[in-house]
Amino acid sequence: MSIEAIQAAIRDVPNFPKEGIVFKDISPIIQSPELFREVIDIIGGRYSAAHIDSLVIIDARGFIFGSALAYKMGCGMSLIRKRGKLPWITESVAYELEYGTAEMEIHVDAVHSGDTVLIVDDLLATGGTARAAIDLVRKIGGKVVAAEFVIELKFLQGRRRLPDCEVNALISFD
Repeated sequence: MSIEAIQAAIRDVPNFPKEGIVFKDISPIIQSPELFREVIDIIGGRYSAAHIDSLVIIDARGFIFGSALAYKMGCGMSLIRKRGKLPWITESVAYELEYGTAEMEIHVDAVHSGDTVLIVDDLLATGGTARAAIDLVRKIGGKVVAAEFVIELKFLQGRRRLPDCEVNALISFD
């Protein structure tokens, strides 16, 4: 397997979720045991020498990769979800979307003060969700080591919103 094989498996879906957008579908990757294992092994391997206390995983497709990474890396994980989806006491942060604003939440005890955290999601687009996740982790006392993505849409320049954080993406589309 190779990164080229992983990239070749990503399916373009035109006009989803709305007209003019080309959605990058990861379904073929997660349907293939070999490709999915390769993604987890590559990303997990980046942190084999690092001490990561916890992964913080972004709703929803980030959950797919994050849970497998937590298992591989031998660490816990916590969830960041849209407002109103977590059942216990939360901290929240509002962030801007392409057309409006949204709010994300994390449990107040998701990480402990000083914990080293890796943020995981499937896709880096404009950077708004990732920025909110970094801000949330820091708000509850965590130290963000890096933000890790399977796919980055470079043409949307999401990294510009994350200048204070190491950012890694397995696959990039210009």
